[in-house]
Amino acid sequence: MVSHERAMERRQFLKGTLGAASLVALAGCDNLTQSSWFPSILNKTEKLTERVQRAVTPTNALAREYGDADISKVFPANGNTDPGTEDYAEHVANNFSEWTVEVGGLVQIPMSWSLAALKELPSRVQVTRHDCVEGWSAIGKWTGVSLGDLLRQATPLPNAKFAVFHCADVDDEGVAYYESMALADCYHPQTILAYELNGTPLDIPHGAPLRLRFERQLGYKQAKYVMMIELVETLAGIGGGRGGYWEDQGYEWYAGI
Repeated sequence: MVSHERAMERRQFLKGTLGAASLVALAGCDNLTQSSWFPSILNKTEKLTERVQRAVTPTNALAREYGDADISKVFPANGNTDPGTEDYAEHVANNFSEWTVEVGGLVQIPMSWSLAALKELPSRVQVTRHDCVEGWSAIGKWTGVSLGDLLRQATPLPNAKFAVFHCADVDDEGVAYYESMALADCYHPQTILAYELNGTPLDIPHGAPLRLRFERQLGYKQAKYVMMIELVETLAGIGGGRGGYWEDQGYEWYAGI
């Protein structure tokens, strides 16, 4: 296992040498992300960032885990804090008793689990730091089910390369939120579908009843209100084609930290 000191050195190296495009995006410069030239520059730099970080980071290297004493007193909820749709309101009224998450697409056995069924599966608890694109961090205790365990039951087909997370929320213009990751990252031991934060069921602002925890990536990759996981060969043709709602606005697809 890589020591915490070496992990911090690697993180500082990546931030210092590869983060130019990332820092611009993290600054929230909408005028840049909406320009004609910025997305193409960002895309080229992003691919370099991913290649270098994957080269220097072991595949199963863990994000630092903390103790209960380190848990933040306040864990902010940002991004979309309520899907606000009629369907979601019905799920809230029913205490999510009819909520299901599906795994489909390029799999041998399409699967579906209710929230109750997920909670009966072996769980993982991890106390980790959430690093937000807006510049803040918070430590929380997440409980959930291994995403890799779910995918093993569905048995991905050989041509499956990405997992796309379809969410219950939409923006003000009715555009659905979604996120994605490389299929290999789904099997990382800290990649889970979380249903509890700090020992209590997720509340609505934090993504109830299920959200992704992808601990080696920035906060905007942690999709909330997850309803379906679709395995695909390419991200083209899904949303804006860049792999996620925020990525379609100009953020990096690979947001490793």
